[in-house]
This record gives sequence, structure tokens and C-alpha cells, in this order.
Amino acid sequence: MTEHVRSQSLSIDPGNKAFAHAFAGFLAGGALDALSLERAKRVAEAAGDRFDQVLTKLGIMSDGDLAASLAQFLDMPLYGPDEAPDVRLLPDKLPSSFVTQNRIVPLRIEGDTLVLAVVDPLDQVPMESVRFVVDHALRFEIIAPAEFERLVATLYAEDTRQDGGKQTVVEIDPSEHDLQRLRDSASEAPVIRLVNSIIAGAVDAGASDIYVEPAVNSLLVRYRVDGLLRLAHEIPARQRAAVISRIKILARLDIAERRLPQDGRIKLPFRGNDIDFRIATIPTIDGETVTIRVLDRSRVDLDFPSLGFSTGQIGSLQRLMQHPNGIILVTGPTGSGKTTTLYTMLKHVNRPTAKIFTVEDPIEYQLAGISQVQVQEGIDLDFPACLRSILRHHPDMIMIGEIRDAETARIAVQASLTGHLVFSTVHTISAAETVTRLTDMGIEPFMLGSTLRGIMAQRLVRRLCPACAAPGDSADAWARHLLEKVPALREAGPPALLEARGCRACQGTGFQGQMSIAEIVHVDEEVREAIRQRRSGSDIQAMARRTGAVTIYEDGVGKAWRGLTTVEEVIRVTNAI
Repeated sequence: MTEHVRSQSLSIDPGNKAFAHAFAGFLAGGALDALSLERAKRVAEAAGDRFDQVLTKLGIMSDGDLAASLAQFLDMPLYGPDEAPDVRLLPDKLPSSFVTQNRIVPLRIEGDTLVLAVVDPLDQVPMESVRFVVDHALRFEIIAPAEFERLVATLYAEDTRQDGGKQTVVEIDPSEHDLQRLRDSASEAPVIRLVNSIIAGAVDAGASDIYVEPAVNSLLVRYRVDGLLRLAHEIPARQRAAVISRIKILARLDIAERRLPQDGRIKLPFRGNDIDFRIATIPTIDGETVTIRVLDRSRVDLDFPSLGFSTGQIGSLQRLMQHPNGIILVTGPTGSGKTTTLYTMLKHVNRPTAKIFTVEDPIEYQLAGISQVQVQEGIDLDFPACLRSILRHHPDMIMIGEIRDAETARIAVQASLTGHLVFSTVHTISAAETVTRLTDMGIEPFMLGSTLRGIMAQRLVRRLCPACAAPGDSADAWARHLLEKVPALREAGPPALLEARGCRACQGTGFQGQMSIAEIVHVDEEVREAIRQRRSGSDIQAMARRTGAVTIYEDGVGKAWRGLTTVEEVIRVTNAI
């Protein structure tokens, strides 16, 4: 059976049980567990679907992993991006309509042999159709759906013409102005596959955000991976309306409304895990822009060491969390990991004897044993309204997603004064400057000094890839410079300064994942008195330094010294040298 399958003729019915059994047996020797494979076989049999296609529908395998596994199982080559042709081949015999409908694309001619990439190597009809119209011998490679869409978008995009010295797109998508056609085009199989591949690619890449951005002649899709953006897809302009409408349909948004921002959510299964996607749309001059926040619980480990906190920082945070009341604040810009840190704190203080409420906008992750409340501005359920209601339920601890205004800040202070421990975030540059920010909101210094227990400011830096990080030529020079700037490094042992190189494991970036760098200010009696006297943030910072506190830059440099990140990465995030 196996030898029969592994042939270029592919004379097999992919829908029968024999194929499902043979392919499942092949996959069982790899990364997939028997339970997931049995589940996929049951679903395929019950729904009458192909076993291999059910694997991706259930999220057990990504499209890319399935293509690689089929290539190995069938003993066929796997297409690589470096094989992309520069021009269309045989456009008269294999027009773009045939290529896109059958998901088969010619790559090159080697002597008398035409090499083609095919998305579905088990569907013989497109391959036999090619045999009828070309005079070459044929050889096939397997291509992942996302690679196919990217290749077709490059080779078969609509031609442009010169108009007065400016390039103008010939085609205008009529569905953009016809609601029914728009809904129909968003439901077509190629569009569904494209959107699925965009989302699956983001999950596989570990992206935190997906940006779908209309341009003049295309639709750009970018992923934010480890805090930095990278271009993932460039889609022809003719598919712009359909792709954006497909995303809006998934999020249950109004596809006819393009003048106002909209928000929604999607929950999809991937490899046995339910992943939440937060959708936000906003109109721009080139059309609607969509941002998708990827909330993958399987990638978030609510554990202080895993987040990058040092032993000393963990001890400081544990001392803060032992207070029976007061306010603990985490500060930093958007995307600095504040919410994840708060969730980790809540996980550590959560116990059966404590009643904990959170007020969030939005709720990013559900925490067992904690009552989480979603802010809904549309019905006037804002932060202050939620907090006033929560205080009637006699909680022990409260987490406020963000202190945005004076009213929220005042209720937080009042809650802490009445015996509650309050966790929250504020957008400020440093820990010490948070005091100035809250007093500017109208909080009286004597009340702030009485309730504030500690402030932590944090940023995220990229972790070096352990597979390819290596010492660089500038390591000695950096070591001398850092010792001058941070003399305390002399007590940290010999330097292990590394630089990013790039390999397959990290997709050539040299980094894998992110870690926190932070500074923590404990509000002791000296700092409390400084707050009451309206002393500046720099004065408060100096007081904290005298008690052993380190700055974000010093913490980052210490982690670079130990080979966890690079000095350049710390400088990029902290703007300090």
C-alpha cells in the first residue's frame, strides 16, 4: 500500500479508509499524538471529508505542516520560495483562471519536462488536465496553500498600464460597491483558503498581531512577531474587498458599514487549542484597515521566570503582593507586557479564600477562579461604573485593566483605603514618573502616598535564539563600555555577550520570543514622604536607587551580559546607550 501511494501517478482515492489509515500511521511516527489522529479519523468518517483536510480544519496541523508531511509521505519534492519563476510559463495553455481555480502553477521547464507546483497532490483531475494541453513530460512538487497564494499574487496580478506617467490599476473590484456580490465573493473557496492561511501563518509564526492594510495596488498583510513587523503577504487589489469582508463575517461585523470603526472577536481551533482573535477595523484613505490581535493561550506561560524576571525582581514582587491593601501599578507603553504581568500576579495571589474581581477592556485571557468583567462603553458600563458595582460584592482584590482617567484613579484609591489590594496599569515612561501622572489626574499627594505600595515599569526585549546566537567581534568593546556605564556588572561574573545570527529555527531573525526588563520602586516611608511633598520623579528615582533599585536599562544590560538578549536590543527598547 505504502509503495503504491508513494508514486507520481498518485492512483489512490484520498477519501477512503485505506488512505486515512496509511497516512495516520505515517504521522503517528512524528509529532502528532494518537488521540488527535483518531479524533480526525472519526470526524472525517462522520462528515464524509478527506482525512488530510480534516487535520487542518480541526487545527491539528497547519497547512504548511500538512504539505510537508504529504511531500514526505508521497515521496514528492516540496516547493521552496527560492524556486519561484520570474515570469509566467505557458500562459496561452495554462491561463491564470486555470491556475487559480485548480491551484496548480507551472514553475520551470527542465529539458522536455515541465515542473509544476500543486496544492492538492491527491486530486488527479488538474494534473491530468495539464497532460492534455501541454507537450511536455510532467513532474510535480507540493506547495503549501499560503505559498501558492503568494506566488499567484506575484505572477498573475492584474497588469497595470501607464497613464500620463503614472501607474493605474486597470481592474476595479465591482463587489466593493455591490453588497450581495461582496458577500458572495467573501464566501468563495479561494478567499476562505487565503484568509485561513493568513491566520494560520500568524499563529505558526508566533505573531501577536496581524495587520491587513489596503494600499493603492494591493492588500498588504503584516505580522508583528516579537514586537517587530514583517511583511507576510501581498494580495492583489481585486481581492481586497473579499478578504476584508471574509474577516468581518468571521467576526460577525457589518460588512456594509465601512465608514465607522468596528470591533469583534473570533475563536478558532488550532492544533487542539482554542485561539481568540480580537478584530478591529477602521476606515482609511485607501479603504478599511483591519487589525487582528492573536491571543494564543498556549504561548503564554503565567510564570515570572518564564517571563524573564530575575530572582531579585520576583522576590520584590512577592513582597508587594503580600500587602493586605494598597495599590500596585505596572507601567509602560502599549505592547510592553503589562497585562500579562498583572495576570501572573493574579495567578500567584489567587486562592480559594480570596475573592478577586477584574475590570478589563478587553478580557484577554480567562483566569479560573477569578470574576472578570468586560467594560462595555456602549451601554455606559465603563471602568468607574464597573468598579462602583464590584465594591458592593466585597472583593479582597481588584485588578483594573488600566487607569485612564481621574474618576477611575479616585475609585482605585478609595478601594485601597477601604481594605482592598488593587492591581492596575498606567501609561508612563518610568516607575517614578507614575506619581506625577497620577497627581496630574487630580489625586491628592497625601492620599497617593498612603495607598501606593509599589510601581513596576517594564519593556519587552527579544530573546536570542539559542540555536544560533554566538559571540561577535564587538563583544570585548561592548564589555568595556558596559562596565563603565554599569559598574555593578563586575559582580555578575565574566561576560557572555552574544549577537543574533539567524537560522531556520528562528526564521533567520536571530531571536525567539520576548522577555521582560523592568525596574521596581517600593514605596517606603522616604518615598511616601517625597510623594506628599510633591517631589519630582527624578528625586523619587534617586531615593529608590539608594535602596538598591535598578533601572530598566541596567536590568536589560544585565540580561545581555548573561547572553539572553543583545545590547543593541536593549538600546532599541530603552533609547539609552
